[in-house]
Amino acid sequence: MEITYASPSSTDFADGSSMPTSTRPVRIIPLQHPSTTSSSSSASSSTWAALSRWKSKVQSMTWVEWLEVFLPCTRWIRTYKWREYLQVDLMSGITVGVMLVPQSMSYAKLAGLEPIYGLYSGFVPLFVYAIFGSSRQLAVGPVALVSLLVSNVLSGIVDSSDELYTEMAILLAFMVGVMECLLGLLRLGWIIRFISHSVISGFTTASAIVIALSQAKYFLGYNVARSSKIVPLIKSIISGADGFSWPPFVMGSVILAVLLIMKHLGKTRKCLRFLRAAGPITAVLSGTIFVKIFNPSSISLVGDIPQGLPSFSIPRAFGYATSLIPTALLITGVAILESVGIAKALAAKNGYELDSNQELFGLGVANIFGSFFSAYPTTGSFSRSAVNHESGAKTGLSGLVMGVLMGCALLFMTPLFEYIPQCALAAIVISAVIGLVDYDEAIFLWGVDKKDFLLWTITSTTTLFLGIEIGVLVGVGVSLAFVIHESANPHIAVLGRLPGTTVYRNTQQYPEAYTYNGIVIVRIDAPIYFANISYIKDRLREYEVEVDRSMSRGPEVERIYFVIIEMAPVTYIDSSAVQALKDLHQEYKLRDIQIAISNPNREVLMTLSSAGVVDLIGKEWYFVRVHDAVQVCLQHVQSLKETPKAADPSSEERLTSFQRLIKQRTEDSSVAELESGSKDIDPQLEPLLSRKSS
Repeated sequence: MEITYASPSSTDFADGSSMPTSTRPVRIIPLQHPSTTSSSSSASSSTWAALSRWKSKVQSMTWVEWLEVFLPCTRWIRTYKWREYLQVDLMSGITVGVMLVPQSMSYAKLAGLEPIYGLYSGFVPLFVYAIFGSSRQLAVGPVALVSLLVSNVLSGIVDSSDELYTEMAILLAFMVGVMECLLGLLRLGWIIRFISHSVISGFTTASAIVIALSQAKYFLGYNVARSSKIVPLIKSIISGADGFSWPPFVMGSVILAVLLIMKHLGKTRKCLRFLRAAGPITAVLSGTIFVKIFNPSSISLVGDIPQGLPSFSIPRAFGYATSLIPTALLITGVAILESVGIAKALAAKNGYELDSNQELFGLGVANIFGSFFSAYPTTGSFSRSAVNHESGAKTGLSGLVMGVLMGCALLFMTPLFEYIPQCALAAIVISAVIGLVDYDEAIFLWGVDKKDFLLWTITSTTTLFLGIEIGVLVGVGVSLAFVIHESANPHIAVLGRLPGTTVYRNTQQYPEAYTYNGIVIVRIDAPIYFANISYIKDRLREYEVEVDRSMSRGPEVERIYFVIIEMAPVTYIDSSAVQALKDLHQEYKLRDIQIAISNPNREVLMTLSSAGVVDLIGKEWYFVRVHDAVQVCLQHVQSLKETPKAADPSSEERLTSFQRLIKQRTEDSSVAELESGSKDIDPQLEPLLSRKSS
C-alpha cells in the first residue's frame, strides 16, 4: 500500500526550467484486511481442520499405542533393560518399602484409624498405580496432609472409635478415586492452575504445624483435643499439663532427634543417602527393642494388629456421601497439586513424557481399587518419591517391589508391630512434616513480591486459626481475586522511539525514548474483554490529557490529534470491547482525534472486521508497524501545523537553478528536523520518512 502526501521533491535541474510541484511518497507495509465472509469461513475451516487432524490421529494409532493409552505400564515394559534396570529397581523398591511400612501405620493413626488400615492403604494401591499410573518414580500411599484432612472431617461426624468412622474413610477413598478419574477423563486438570504456589506453600506450612501439634499427645502422655485449629490444640495441651508423663516424652524426643539427624545426613552426604530411608524403620526397631527389654508401663503401644491380606469388600455408608463431597474435592485438589507436580518434575529429570490427565486417572483408579480392599485415600508422597528417585528407580517395577514388601509385612510381621511405641510413630510423623514448614518460601516472597507474601500469610494464618477447609477457601478466593484484579487492570505502556532506530519501547523503561507532539502511542499488554475495557478506556483518556512534553519532538502543537494503539500483545478481543472501541472512536471523532491501530493479530483483526470496526475507523488507519503509523500521523500533524501560502509565480520564475537546489536542500533539512524532532541530530540516524526522489 502506498499513501502519498503533498511535499516538494528534487527534480532535474539540468534544463534550468522552473521546478514543478510534486508529491513526496511515504511507503508503508500493506496490512491485509480480511472480509467478514472470509473471517467466518476461516473460523469454521480452522475448526474442521482441528477435527480432521484429531480424527486422522485416532485412525492412525496402532494397537500398541492404544494399549499404552489405557495401560501406561506397557511403555516401560516393552523397553525394559533387565541388566541395567533390574538391580536398581529392586534396591529402590526395598528401600522405600522399608520406609513405607512404619510411615503407613503412623499416618493411619494421624487419620484416626487403626494402624492396619495404613498398611492396607500401602498395599493394593501400589500394584494398581504401577499398572495405570504413568510416572515411573512416584511412590503412592498414605501421606500426612491427606490423613489430617480425613481426620478433620470424619471426627466432626462420628467418633473415631466407631466402626462407621472406618467405613466413611474407605468411602472417602472411593469418592476421591471417582473424582480423580472424571477429572482425568474430561481433561480438567488445568483447573488447579488457578491456585498459586503461594497458597499451596502457606496451606502446607500451616497444616504441618497443626499435624505436629496433633501428635503431641503421644509425647506428653495425655489426651489432646482433636482439632484442625491451632487455638483449641494449644488450649488442650496447656489444660492437661498435670497429666504429663516423662517416659514417653524422653523416648519420643530421642527418637525424633535420631530421625532428624539421619534425615539431615542423608540429604547432605551423598555417601549416607541410605540413612534418610532407614530413619523410620530405625525408629520403630529401636523403640520396639527398648519396650521388649524394659517393658515400661507408662509408654502406650500400638497393640494387636490383624495378620493377613485385606479381603475384598464394597465400600458402605453411602448415606454420608453428600457430606463428604467437599473433603473429597479438597483431597483431589491436593492430589493434583502435589502428586502430579512431583510426577512431572521426576519425569523431566528422567527424560520421559508425562500426561497430567493420564496421571490423574491412574491415581483415581488406584484409590477406587484400594477402597475395595479397605484402604483410605492415598496419593503420591513427596518424601518417598524423592527417596525412590535418589535410589535410582527407573520404572514402575520399584512400586511393585514396595507392594510385595508390604504384603510380606501383612502376612508375617504384624505380630512384631504390637510392641511399637505410639511415640515412635508420632516421631515419624513429626519428622516427615517438619520439611513442609516452608518459611524459606515466605522470606523469598517478601524479597521478590509483597503481594505473594501477603497471599502466603493470609492462607497460612486462616488455616491455622480457622481450620483447613476455611483456610483453603480463603486462600483460593484471595488468589482468584488477585488474578481477576490483574486481568481487569492490565499493564498499559506509552511508547517512544529509541534514538537512531525505528524501534518503539516503553518510555518508563527506556527514558531516552522520545515521543512526538500531537501523537500518543499506547501498547495494551493483555487481551481486551468486558472486565478490563473500562479501565483501558479510562487510561486512554488520561494519556490524551497527561502528556509528557519533556521528551516530545516534532511540530509544535498544543493538543493530541492521533492515538496509536499497538495491539501486538492483544491475543483476544470480545464483543464488549468491540462496542467500547466504537464508542471511543465516536468520542475521539467529536474532539477531532483519530485512532490508528498497529499490528493486530489475525483473530483480533477478523473480530474487528466482522464487527465493522475496520470500516468505521478506516482501513487506511490500520498498520503493520508502529513506525508506519507514526510516519502517516506525523505527516498529518505537520500539514495541520503549516498554513498554506499562495505561490508567487513571478518570484519562482526569477529563481535560478542553483537557488532552487538550495531551497530544496533546506526543505529536505526541515523534513529531517521534523522526523528527529531536533536540529542537533544527524538526519541519517533518524530515517523516519522516505527521502527518495520521485
